[in-house]
Amino acid sequence: MSTVLPGGMSSGAAPQRKDAPSEAFTFHGDRLVAYRDDGPISKTLGRLSGGQLPPLLPLLVAAIVTGILLIAGVNGQTSPAIFAPVLALLLAGPAATHPHSGRLDWLVPPIMRAIEYVYLATLAFAHDVSKPLTYAFIGVLAYHHYDTVYRTRQRLWPARWVFVAGLGWDGRLLIAAVATLAGVLPITIAVLTVYLGLLFGIESVYTWTRTGTGKGVMVNLEDDGESPPSAEETAAEEAAERAAAKETQETV
Repeated sequence: MSTVLPGGMSSGAAPQRKDAPSEAFTFHGDRLVAYRDDGPISKTLGRLSGGQLPPLLPLLVAAIVTGILLIAGVNGQTSPAIFAPVLALLLAGPAATHPHSGRLDWLVPPIMRAIEYVYLATLAFAHDVSKPLTYAFIGVLAYHHYDTVYRTRQRLWPARWVFVAGLGWDGRLLIAAVATLAGVLPITIAVLTVYLGLLFGIESVYTWTRTGTGKGVMVNLEDDGESPPSAEETAAEEAAERAAAKETQETV
C-alpha cells in the first residue's frame, strides 16, 4: 500500500528525475542555437571546444570590447575597431555547440544581433557606403533572422546549408572587416545585399510554399509547443464549414 506524501507524491511510485530535460526545454535550447546564426567558422570552434564553454559571459565581454572599439573610432583602414570581429569570433565562436540551457542564455541571440547590426552599420557609415544600401543590407539580415524565429516556432527548422551559404554572423563580419582593409567595402556590401537577399528570400518562399503554411492558416506566434495545422486538416475544416453553411441555407 502506498502512502501519499506532501506534494501529492506516492511513496510507492518511482521517483521522477527532476534534472531530466523536458522536450519543451530541449526545444527551447535548440531554437536559441538556431537564432545564433553561426557560420562554419563558429561551428568548427564549437566542435573543438566540445560545447563546454558557456555562451553568455564571453559574448558579453565581446559586446563590451566591440562597443569600446567602435566608440574609439572606425575611420581609416587601420582602425583597431576593424579587428573587432576576430575578437568576437574567438570569444563567442567556441560556444556555438553549447546547448544554451542556462537561465539567461536567451540573451545570447539578441546580443549577437546587436553586435552584428551595430558593427556593420557603423563600419558602413564610416567608409562611404550609401545609407540606403546600408539599410537594405541590415534589412536583409533582419528578414533572415525574423524568418528563422518565425519558422522555428512552428518547428520548421532551416536547413544547415542555409546557415553555411548565408556565411553566418561570423563570416559576414570578417568579410566586412577584410573588405574595409582592402578599401572595397561599398562594393562588398552591395554584393552581399544582392546575394543574401536572393538566398534568404528564395529559400524562405520555397520553404513556406512547400510546407503549405500560410495558405489561409492562422499561425499562433506565441505557441512554442504545437505544430501548425497541416494542409489536410485545414482542408477538412474548410469542407466541414462549407457543409454546415449549406445545411443552414437549405433549412432556411
